[in-house]
Order: sequence, then structure tokens, then C-alpha cells
Amino acid sequence: MRLQCIKYQNFRNHQLLTFEPGDGITLIHGANGSGKTSILEGIHYCALTKSQVGATDGECLRFASDYFILNGNFFSETDASVTVKVVYTRGGDKQVTVDNSELKPFSRHIGRIPCITFSPSEIVIVNGAPAERRRFIDTLISQTDRKYLDDLLAYRRVLHQRNALLVQLYSGNNVHKDMLSLWTETLAKLAASIVYARMQFLIPFCYQFQTLYKQLSIDEHPSLLYRCSLGNINNDTTHEVLATLFLARFEETKKQEILRGQTLTGPHRDDLLFLLQEKEIKKYASRGQLRTFLISLKLTQYRVYHTILEEKPLCLFDDIFSELDASRTADIFSILETCGQTIITSAEKKGGRKVTAFSMESLQHIRE
Repeated sequence: MRLQCIKYQNFRNHQLLTFEPGDGITLIHGANGSGKTSILEGIHYCALTKSQVGATDGECLRFASDYFILNGNFFSETDASVTVKVVYTRGGDKQVTVDNSELKPFSRHIGRIPCITFSPSEIVIVNGAPAERRRFIDTLISQTDRKYLDDLLAYRRVLHQRNALLVQLYSGNNVHKDMLSLWTETLAKLAASIVYARMQFLIPFCYQFQTLYKQLSIDEHPSLLYRCSLGNINNDTTHEVLATLFLARFEETKKQEILRGQTLTGPHRDDLLFLLQEKEIKKYASRGQLRTFLISLKLTQYRVYHTILEEKPLCLFDDIFSELDASRTADIFSILETCGQTIITSAEKKGGRKVTAFSMESLQHIRE
């Protein structure tokens, strides 16, 4: 997948901007605050219908503007065109149009334009709370597996309903007491499907990750470990067995769940442990090691997507080279040269002959 052209109107600090990247590595360089990250953010909106930095639609409005418009034109490996238009009006709803047809729900668009991001804020995936790693693995799988995304959305709805019922039962409202077993059975099936998919996805992902990490590091052995709230399970555990285990656990903890008003077991409680030299990386690693680990995760994501989808994902890498030495920077460039279209931001001009470079000053945009 590659971006041919994207046009911005009233998006962040860009009143009007047209950006046409190269087919390989494109570097956007300029001072901090000049709008480099916003360019990547607009592309991410077109690919995944939202900001990559977690900003709300309203926060992406240019100052004193009442709307923003993004128009992106993409091409697949088979040269099939995909046009995306995103319109947001202050106080109104966001509208996403793909190939001239309005898109609802937005989740239908996930995976159509496979996209991989890197930003400094994403370091929390490696050293932050378990929720960050769950979000990472959910995003990983959702772009390649529609059933997983559907199961995940259904799981969240059922979990919300079951938790609401647990709160009612704790307060003494037993009117819908019989509903608990129905919600529990549905939740167990969905939980089993999600956990099974995660574990199966991680098998090839871990292999690719360890292989790639060797290209960026010396004498460091990384590993990934899925920690399930059920306890010790392995890659041979079937979907059916997982569903049975979840049902049994829900029965064991039913009284405690009613007292606490929340579901205590499930994929929403799981974690993905990142290890380096068999030690948890977030507790022992340096900042450079943390960043290298995260970059390796993202580059592995590219390779796995390419294998599964037979489509080269679009890479959006914001400030990827800060805190890395020259040798590691060169290694990353060497890997990126084998990838598809990659758009990178940097405070300084970097790269060599195979890099298309734009300074923010050279891009045609208007500011008041």
C-alpha cells in the first residue's frame, strides 16, 4: 500500500497543504512545532479513521477553524485505487467517505489500508501499564483478522453488560439474576476466541521479532511472553478448552465478582511481557534499549503484515532516530530500504541516496 497524495485543510497548524511522498523512504525534517507530526497524523486518519497520538477530533482542528478536511489517495500492490475523505465539523460528527461511499461503522475500514506507526509516546507499550500492551496486540491483529476485530468489539459490549449486571446484583436487585449465566457463557466463548487468536498470532510474530532484533543489537536475547489471567496455558491449548476454563473460572469467582462489581478474568486482564536477557525490560533496560525494542516490534509488525496480507503496509515513523547512535540508525535505514513506502519525521536531515527529503519550509502550505 502506498500514498500517492494527501491534502489537508484546517488540520492542526496546516491551513492548506498538499503532500506527495516518494515510493520508498520519505523524510520530512524541520524544527519542532513546524507540523511534521501532523502530516503523519492526517495520513493515519485516512488509514485508521483516528489520530495515532490519541487526540480527539476536536483537538485536530486548526485554531479558530470550525472544520477540517483530509483527502487521501492510496494505491494497493495491484494498483487498485483507494480514496479516503475525512471531514470533521466542530460540535458535529466525523464523516469518513471511502471511494465515494460513506463509511459506517468506521471499524469496517480497519485493514483496508494496512498501516504501522512509531511515535516517541508509544514507548509506553514497552514500559507502561498492561493496558498499553493489550492495545498494541489488539491493533496488531485487528488489521489482519476481521473476525478478531468483530470478536473484540463484541467482547467489550458483553463485558460492559455483564459488569452492569454484577453491580445490580450487588445492590440487591435480583430481577435479572438468571441473565448472569447467559452473559457469562457468551463472554467465555468470546474470551476464548480472543486469547486463542492472540497466542496463535504471537507464534510467528515472536520468531520474526527475534530474527529482526539481531540485526539491531549485539549479544542481547529478547523474548515475548503472553500472560493469561487464567494462569498457565500454552500454545497447544485449544479454543474449546479455553472456553471451558473461562466458564469454570467465572463460576469460581462469581461471589467475588458480584462483591466487586466487575469481571475479574478475561483478555481485558491479560498482559504481554517483554523480556531482554530473560529479565523484564521495563524494569532493567536503558532508554536506548527500550527504544530499540519498540522499533523492533514495529518492524516485525511490518514483516508479519506483509506475509499475511501479501500487501506492503504503509509505515509512519515519527522521530524514530532520536536517542539512537549512528550505527543503529544506519541499521534501521538498511532495513527500511527493503520495506515499502515509509514516511519518517526528524528534526534533522538524515539518510542517503535512496531517501526523498522534504524540509517543512519547502512544503507548500499557508499559515496566518
